[in-house]
Amino acid sequence: MANPAPATGGKSFLQAMSTVTEEAAVQLRVVQMEGLAVLKIIKHCEEFAPALVTGQLLGLDVGSVLEVTNCFPFPIREDDEEADADGANYQLEMMRCLREVNVDNNTVGWYQSCLLGSFQTVELIETFMNYQENIRRCVCIVYDPSRSSQGVLALKALKLTDSFMDLYRNNGLTGEKLREKKLSWVDIFEEIPIKVSNSALVSAFMKELEAESPVSQCDFDRLKLSTAPFMERNLEFMIGCMDGLSSEQNKFQYYYRNLGRQQSQQQAWLQKRRQENMSRKAAGEEPLPEEDPSNPIFKPLPEPSRLEGYLVTNQISSYCNHINGVAGQSFNRLYLMKALQED
Repeated sequence: MANPAPATGGKSFLQAMSTVTEEAAVQLRVVQMEGLAVLKIIKHCEEFAPALVTGQLLGLDVGSVLEVTNCFPFPIREDDEEADADGANYQLEMMRCLREVNVDNNTVGWYQSCLLGSFQTVELIETFMNYQENIRRCVCIVYDPSRSSQGVLALKALKLTDSFMDLYRNNGLTGEKLREKKLSWVDIFEEIPIKVSNSALVSAFMKELEAESPVSQCDFDRLKLSTAPFMERNLEFMIGCMDGLSSEQNKFQYYYRNLGRQQSQQQAWLQKRRQENMSRKAAGEEPLPEEDPSNPIFKPLPEPSRLEGYLVTNQISSYCNHINGVAGQSFNRLYLMKALQED
């Protein structure tokens, strides 16, 4: 557990507050996690897989480093108002108990499990916005048990980019606003590097537990040539995302067709009104206004949000990276086996 820095003598209150303000402007560079917190997250997610679980992250926000020193799981409950209230009471009670035993009880975010990297959802963004109403800097640790079973520690620390949060708060996820801010689908989430740290005593203890044998069964498991189930599921998920992206594109095509139809109706109405005004002017009458707000053809059509399309595109990119990585490892194993057979 990280210890807070000792207070320096001779500092006035105003100097201390100015230091805090300066630290608030420091950008988050790294998430430093205690090994115990990492193991707790892995254990919780693996025990309940394939069900998705979440939990609270506790730690300290120190300059450009967000320290995650502990965590605890959330209970799995039904989705209703009573369950939400019970969950909030459970969190408060857990943090009170941790405080009593002198454990860091400052909330710095939450963790959640996912299946094959399927975490980029609207619910995740809404949770981020809810957390950041009370916590200046928070992260979400995402752990993927299915990918970890392939020999990769699939642990990510994510946060929303500042530009995306500003647009989301102001309901500005329209094509015009996104072009104005030059925001693309890759600018929603920002991945923060994770650094796992342990105390000297824990490191010495782990060294004592290290096996003497240089090769273990786990090392042999890495040479398995079969990656078909993992590849198949990634492809299935990606095909589902492609269908979702296609439906999002259909929404926008429908919107632009209606917009073009409305503009044609407006032009026809204006031409008719101008001809009518010319006749009235020739007859010495007052011309009618060229805009009629009560007419439904002048009512602006609401543009669909681009959020779903951006998230689906992000998810497709994630699946492509997974498939690319697994395929690259498979080719390496195949070339290795070919060389061994030739020898």
